[in-house]
Amino acid sequence: MAARRAETGKSEASAEAHTIPGVHAGHIAELMGRWGTTAEELLGPLGLSAAALAEPSSRISIEALQRVVDRARMLTGEQGLGYYLGLQMRISAHGYLGFAAMTASTLREALELASRFAPTRTTAIDLRLEEHDEHAYLVIEENCELGSARDVVIIGLMIGIWRIGNSLTGKELEGDAELAFPEPSYAADLARKVPGKLRFGQPSHRIVFERKVLDLPPTMADPDALRVAREQCEKELDRLGYQQSLLTRVRAVLGARERALPTLEQVAVELGTSARTLKRKLADEGTAYSILVDEVQAARAVSLMRSELSVDEIADRLGYSDAANFTRAFRRWTGKTPRAFRKG
Repeated sequence: MAARRAETGKSEASAEAHTIPGVHAGHIAELMGRWGTTAEELLGPLGLSAAALAEPSSRISIEALQRVVDRARMLTGEQGLGYYLGLQMRISAHGYLGFAAMTASTLREALELASRFAPTRTTAIDLRLEEHDEHAYLVIEENCELGSARDVVIIGLMIGIWRIGNSLTGKELEGDAELAFPEPSYAADLARKVPGKLRFGQPSHRIVFERKVLDLPPTMADPDALRVAREQCEKELDRLGYQQSLLTRVRAVLGARERALPTLEQVAVELGTSARTLKRKLADEGTAYSILVDEVQAARAVSLMRSELSVDEIADRLGYSDAANFTRAFRRWTGKTPRAFRKG
């Protein structure tokens, strides 16, 4: 993972700077009965209790979460805890953010709200919704080292989002999952349980699904209730002193573009700043505009390679003068030529 960050230039804070609501560790404790053990056996030796974790104001560090996951795996012998954690994820556990998603007008709006207000739950993870051609992508970004809890957190979040999407719309939604970490030992068992394809070792964590799904309305859509929930989420962001980073805003601008990506100068105008200031502030966050463009191009290239488009057509769509230049870039992103990628 460190190598990947060095390539992208993404700056990430130490795990010590991030926390998650205690209720999510409590959910792991709730799972223990499935394997014949108890929440007390899991939490007691770690100095935690289910009652304390259930308190609305309870927060735990990423390091503490790792200890909970490590002990849960030791007690149960189950490595694929993320799947079971995701199955029991409840939208009510997400406070006003969950209420806002429930009352949104469309699934698109619900996911945009989740992306905007994710910091009210944790700053360890960012969400970003992208739409390109016929597909939509919910990108999950790690803002710190999740360590031994990484697969549990990411897979649990993906499964939980899928389950919540089914609950919101009253429909069985389908999609694929792309994960940036290597294939775990329990991958084959997990693949039999999920509705779509799993791909490991990808450039990023993404849920991939048909774009038309975004237009589905939640069964409890309510504009008045949504307004109240949104106001409360805004107040919570203010209370936390959180402001969306420039890096996140630039990524959002790039992700919203269908084909040709804007220049640095065009993005600066859209964000109400100068190109010089934008360049300097991105450098302060440990990256550069060219690196962000490269990230977006890499993600789009991988997605398009799974379509029926030829390599020449993909190169043209991504703005490359010829297929040879695109092939060189694709090899740099994935370590494979386009042809080898499609074969493997």
